[in-house]
Amino acid sequence: MRRLAIDIGGTFTDVVLEAEGRRFSTKVLTTPKAPEEGFLEGTMAVLKKSGLAPGQIEAVIHGTTLATNAIIERRGARVGLITTAGFRDCLEIAYEHRFEQTDLNMIRPPPLVPRTLRLELPERMAADGTIVTPLDEAAVLKVADQLRGAQVEAVAVGLLHSYANDTHERRIRELITASLPGIPISLSSQVSPEIREYDRISTTVANAYVRPQMEGYLTRLKRILAERGFTCGLLMITSSGAMTTLETACEFPIRLVESGPAGGAVLASNLSVELDATRVVSFDMGGTTAKICLIDNFRPLHARTFEVARAYRFLKGSGYPLRIPVIEMVEIGAGGGSIAAVDDLSRVTVGPQSASSVPGPACYGLGGTKPTVTDADLTLGRLEPNFFAGGKIKLDAPAAQGALNEAVGQPLNLTPQQAAAGVAEIVDENMANAARVHAIEWGKELADRTMIAFGGAAPLHAARLAEKCGIRRVVIPTGAGVGSAIGFLQAPVGYDVTRSRYLQLSAFSAEFVNSLFAEMSAEATASIRLASPSGLIEERRTAYMRYRGQGHEIDVELPTRALTATDGALLEKLFLERYTELFGRTIPNLGTEVMTWSLSAAIAVMRPSKLPPTPSAKPYVGDTRRAIFDTELLRPIDYQIVRRDQLVPGVVVRGPAIIVEEETSTLVSRHFDATILSSGYIELTRNDHA
Repeated sequence: MRRLAIDIGGTFTDVVLEAEGRRFSTKVLTTPKAPEEGFLEGTMAVLKKSGLAPGQIEAVIHGTTLATNAIIERRGARVGLITTAGFRDCLEIAYEHRFEQTDLNMIRPPPLVPRTLRLELPERMAADGTIVTPLDEAAVLKVADQLRGAQVEAVAVGLLHSYANDTHERRIRELITASLPGIPISLSSQVSPEIREYDRISTTVANAYVRPQMEGYLTRLKRILAERGFTCGLLMITSSGAMTTLETACEFPIRLVESGPAGGAVLASNLSVELDATRVVSFDMGGTTAKICLIDNFRPLHARTFEVARAYRFLKGSGYPLRIPVIEMVEIGAGGGSIAAVDDLSRVTVGPQSASSVPGPACYGLGGTKPTVTDADLTLGRLEPNFFAGGKIKLDAPAAQGALNEAVGQPLNLTPQQAAAGVAEIVDENMANAARVHAIEWGKELADRTMIAFGGAAPLHAARLAEKCGIRRVVIPTGAGVGSAIGFLQAPVGYDVTRSRYLQLSAFSAEFVNSLFAEMSAEATASIRLASPSGLIEERRTAYMRYRGQGHEIDVELPTRALTATDGALLEKLFLERYTELFGRTIPNLGTEVMTWSLSAAIAVMRPSKLPPTPSAKPYVGDTRRAIFDTELLRPIDYQIVRRDQLVPGVVVRGPAIIVEEETSTLVSRHFDATILSSGYIELTRNDHA
């Protein structure tokens, strides 16, 4: 099958084409003002490499950070919010707490909808879905007039308890659509039909905020592809790691916010099967951010909450909460384009600000003047100036050294190489600390895990990150520089449905639960069949449960069969087992309740086979060497420089070495040795000779 995957990141657009068992790939700079330009540039480049015509491609799979960037940069639509009387200020009240207790000057991020565009309606639903106050339709028409006068570009509707009864929200949409034709309307009962009004309304507003831009981009892209001769459909990657239709993506673009990182997690989970590694940490470092994900028993952790656009250096609570299905990972501003500086306390800082693709790092020669991680790697000698991105970008080493010297070296009285070492150490420590905290929050350890590293910058930093985290095995797959795009090609077609329906286990009703899951299954199946009319659909069912009176729930996986009247005891048992796994104990004499039910459906995808044994080790000694500044020893040491395409399975490259390929380079530190596995993957293992 001939399939094309395109991942638009903050710095690079990665393109991968698979056809007849062969893979073609490229990286081009992202074009933020017109993302489709980079999309088409990379697409036509890989088509030229493969010799295929656009009409021969059978599927185009796309992931993008456009929705995320629109929120971060506040470039979304002018949104009007319609809500229940008395809840106009829900977005500003938020959780009623300070996310940074010690900062007296703490500033919350401003809501995506200003107060003047947050409008109230007389209506009220009870938590069980019964109507307390009927909807005042005359008031709806007055609100429509106000929105028209304010020239809104999108409307979000978030009423109290609409997850239990969406009648009023649907009627509001009918009336507003008649008054404001052509304006997209997002209903909270469809975008996020769950309890907790702040999270639900925040998610709905964010969906409305990015919807016009995403609809315009995707519609434009579909037209351009057709004009270029593509006859296949365009599928989008969601934050849960599944593919969905263009129509679903246009209606619910908020589900795309973590599409790129999700593709990387899909790749890593499949690699964990090939490597027979049950405990894995994936490390995805691109041009703008680094993403770290824990994978246990070949499955990445999943969640249904996510926070975007954190204002306080990725401090939880300082961004906009989204309640959508996501692959759970930690994301920090530590990419190749992350900007280095010296703060008021004479400390080296790196990120979260990024030079992105425009103007880019100083060494790109495209107008950037601020030093970045890529400038530091070049100054340390880790990068070959004439072979970066396959030779498409000629790196300017003097410009990198000059930027580092001005911003870091001179303020701290350091040489450019010492400044570069400081930048590299800080960014590696930032990532290591994020990985440690993430693992601790989930009650897990890092030291006994296999690290799978991919992304344009990850192979250069994986060895040092592994050293800091106590990890002794690192695997860099083939095509690591475009890893997330490869993951897109491995993703299933799927859809997630969630419903908040309160149920005490003491009053368990199998009929109620079975009916609810049948409804959710029908919705998921209908969406999946729009993208793929055939294929076996597999389901996973989850109940979000808690002890009565607790504030938050835990996820409990349920059997996919129809439940019986006696299965209330089974749900109680599963809850206690999961609670013990997370917290090491249970609480006696408290009732158990279910707040939310979730169904994840996807067309079954064949898992890869376990890798065959690697041939006997054969040491490799090349004749190319280069002095590279060591960030631990703080002096240059001799490194072997090896081309990856010259290495065959079974070859061992002793550290220190740099293994160079078209889209990335792998640094084998003096603490590691590299073995080429039977698959061609690079395996770094900790040595004892350093």
